[in-house]
Amino acid sequence: QVQLVESGGGLVQAGGSLRLSCAPSGSIVGINTMGWYRRAPGKQRELVAVITRSGSTNYADSVKGRFTISRDNAKNTVYLQMNSLKPEDTAVYYCNANKILGTFWGQGTQVTVSS
Repeated sequence: QVQLVESGGGLVQAGGSLRLSCAPSGSIVGINTMGWYRRAPGKQRELVAVITRSGSTNYADSVKGRFTISRDNAKNTVYLQMNSLKPEDTAVYYCNANKILGTFWGQGTQVTVSS
């Protein structure tokens, strides 16, 4: 099993920045792709950004140019730098980690962007 703990969420004004972190523990050997997803009120969970172990990234169109995902393979920690935040970015953000044997999720961290 892999446990994922997110941190860095909070309340910020539109145009501001936040940095999310996700640190895994437990059986971390073999983690490949890691990423961030979000669920806004009344909506389904959606992909925000993912990064492979080799550093390849993929972003949702709505965050391209504003968010940057990065990864420290030595720590198996993944980060999400969020700039130029908009009220529509308000959501619970979830960290995700994938291994051959399964997919794991964190508990989520709330990001609220006020207008």
